[in-house]
Amino acid sequence: MRLADGSCVGVIGGGPAGTLTSYFLLETAERVGLALDVDIYEPRDFSRPGPAGCNMCGGIVSESLVQLLAAEGINLPPSVVQRGIDSYVLHTDQRQIRMATPVEEMRIAALHRGSGPKGCPPGEIESFDGFLLDLAREKGAHVHACRVDEIAWDNGWPVIRADGMPGKRYDMIVGAVGVNSTGLKLFEGLGSGLRKPHTAKTLICEICLGREQVQEYLGNAMHVFLMDLPGLEFAALIPKGDYVTVCMLGVGIDQSLAERFMNSPDVRSCLPIEWDAKSSACRCLPRINVTGAKPCFADRVVLVGDCGVSRLYKDGIGAAYRTAKACAVTAIFRGVSKDDFRAHYWKTCRRLEWDNRLGKGLFLMSVFFRKLRFLRRAMLRMIENEQHAAPKHRAMSTVMWNTFTGSAPYRDIVLRSLMPDFVIPFSMECVRALLGVGNGGPTSRSAH
Repeated sequence: MRLADGSCVGVIGGGPAGTLTSYFLLETAERVGLALDVDIYEPRDFSRPGPAGCNMCGGIVSESLVQLLAAEGINLPPSVVQRGIDSYVLHTDQRQIRMATPVEEMRIAALHRGSGPKGCPPGEIESFDGFLLDLAREKGAHVHACRVDEIAWDNGWPVIRADGMPGKRYDMIVGAVGVNSTGLKLFEGLGSGLRKPHTAKTLICEICLGREQVQEYLGNAMHVFLMDLPGLEFAALIPKGDYVTVCMLGVGIDQSLAERFMNSPDVRSCLPIEWDAKSSACRCLPRINVTGAKPCFADRVVLVGDCGVSRLYKDGIGAAYRTAKACAVTAIFRGVSKDDFRAHYWKTCRRLEWDNRLGKGLFLMSVFFRKLRFLRRAMLRMIENEQHAAPKHRAMSTVMWNTFTGSAPYRDIVLRSLMPDFVIPFSMECVRALLGVGNGGPTSRSAH
């Protein structure tokens, strides 16, 4: 069970996980003098706006991931990045405060996974997923614009049948189908014990305001809301060119909760007075991975990205990059058996799983901030004080920035929050908040 010259690899799914796996397989094989035949099966057309080319994602890429991709020779063109985010505006029931990037190089790229929301003129927005798919094609992958009907076994080799055509046998099949398609059922039916991950519902909504109003009301800041709404873990408004993306994450996301959030005074203050919730360009309720697939590999079969293991609530594209590269390196240098994937690929997946457990703890702690007013006040005052300090002294700002962006593992965030330069100032601010010392009033919208 090893790849050799002429081996065939079938990749089901042409999103970031599938295209990056294909890219790394071909790139690594080329370096060791191995010729591979890689097929990508992707029925969506990322050049089309709306649902036909949509991958149902908030579309945030941290600067750390941009740098990792650049180190691999993958440079995001300016046409793909819709806006560079250089700050956050944190909204609570007490006030709102602007939080600049803790260090100058920490920035965020806001982009569209497809070619824009429904109603967007074709060709106006360049798709991030389309860019990666073209990159894999240039590297030598064959892209088949069709849907896979069945995966079966032929004397120990997996076979893909697509669009009623005769099946093709592969040395390895990579599943990169996400969690919002029926593709996972193909792998559950293989009899290899692959089970789909647990998921939670989210809401993604695209609002067309026009570039000038986006700049006027949100600027280059991502607006994050800390609200005591049952079921809501995280909510943000993300500016992108002519559009604002609304992203809501949690365990109880539904239409009713979305309306309560969108009609809240804090959210309305970030949008034009004449804006109507019914005027949204696109709205969907996709699901996201919250617990990885068990297991996410079998002989000659492996799952990458969201349908395997991802980051909890954040940095799904970063997790796709990490699992894609680990999968390619394991397949090229170790082999494609279950034991090979368990010994090598699973190390990367396990690190993500353990880190997600810490992330769940952090999000449980956030409940106290939503419930206890003095904790919110202490947090806001600490962030406010840090905006005038040197980057190395912005402990709370760094923790919050990394939590929002996914720029750092949850492990690093937890360790940072246990350092004395975080614990001591925050404890002092909590005492001040409990005593009612230095209570500030609400800030104006000019904070952004």
